Amino acid sequence: MNRKTIYAVVFACASVMFASHVANAAGQGIKQDTKDAGHAIGNGARDVGHATAHAAKTVGHGAKEAGVGIGHGAKKAGQGIGHGAREGWDATKHAVKHVFGKDN
Repeated sequence: MNRKTIYAVVFACASVMFASHVANAAGQGIKQDTKDAGHAIGNGARDVGHATAHAAKTVGHGAKEAGVGIGHGAKKAGQGIGHGAREGWDATKHAVKHVFGKDN
């Protein structure tokens, strides 16, 4: 081989090595950027999940309170009807005893 051929081969090898080093560095940069984007997306998704859970708990607790309030109101109404019915029965019983002379 002559000197020009040797220089050409050495230059070609050096160029390939330099190009592979640059490509590797660029690949690492892309890899890191992709990794950072993935972390950012994951963090955003977690924040959305937490906000959704908080909203769902708030709605659930509000529904529970409304249900308890309705339940207590229905209970009081039922007790009022029961007491009224009992008083009506007692008045009817007293009137019947009075009519038939069995009043004490």
